[in-house]
Amino acid sequence: MAEKQKEMSFLGHLEELRWHLVRGASAIFILAIVFFVFAEEVYDNFLLAHIKPDFITYQVFCDFFNLFGLESDFCNVTFADKKLQSIKVTSQLMNSIWSSLILGVIVSFPYLLWEIWRFVAPGLTEKEVSKSKGFIFTASFLFFIGLLFSFYVIAPISVHFLYNYQISESIVNSFTLQSHIGLITNMLLGVSILFELPVLIYFLTKIGLITPEFLKKYRKHALVVVLILAAIITPPDIASQVIVAIPILILYEIGITVSKRVIKKQQKDAQKSPRV
Repeated sequence: MAEKQKEMSFLGHLEELRWHLVRGASAIFILAIVFFVFAEEVYDNFLLAHIKPDFITYQVFCDFFNLFGLESDFCNVTFADKKLQSIKVTSQLMNSIWSSLILGVIVSFPYLLWEIWRFVAPGLTEKEVSKSKGFIFTASFLFFIGLLFSFYVIAPISVHFLYNYQISESIVNSFTLQSHIGLITNMLLGVSILFELPVLIYFLTKIGLITPEFLKKYRKHALVVVLILAAIITPPDIASQVIVAIPILILYEIGITVSKRVIKKQQKDAQKSPRV
């Protein structure tokens, strides 16, 4: 009888998890449909915004360099050919569907976190639930900071460099729609996820997998890992990789501070708990 009750309890958890997943997937698909319906506006004002010479980042960079009396290519941004190729018959349709799904995941990120929290919350104590209420806000804040950083800093620098890089005048840059959108969406999603590093460190410290001493000891190794990840999600130019790596390393240092506070709090709670 006990085994049957345990099995039913396990199946009940699976059923509950299934509905959380269904609601999360539904949110993604609903937003994806909205993005697909307004695909022209999404592409012109967001995904293709970086190949417009008047993009705000280029103007800001130009003003910054002019402030120090320096000349900059950002003051005269030109793209040899802003027209992207759609080689296959289905390229535009499939690209629109895929990019809509990715944008659906990005925009629904806070809701997805909320569904995860709702599934985990019943297994937490009241004290743990009250402490974890800021989790969704913090994780979402870091995620969207990473999104803004990648959209307004990394993406325009990468696009400006790659579109104007030319080995020889005999070679003409003629990019495809898939390559451009893949570049932008990979950066947006990849950098945003990397900005979740302090949250990841918090939970790994909480369950005892890492400590502040561990993070300090392997700081140099972390630098190598961060550079590798930056190389994966950014174009193969040193400037973009370094610009991505700098905030991630800052977040790593913040993570060390977070880990210290978690350990300190655990030690304090252990001292307060009654000894058996």
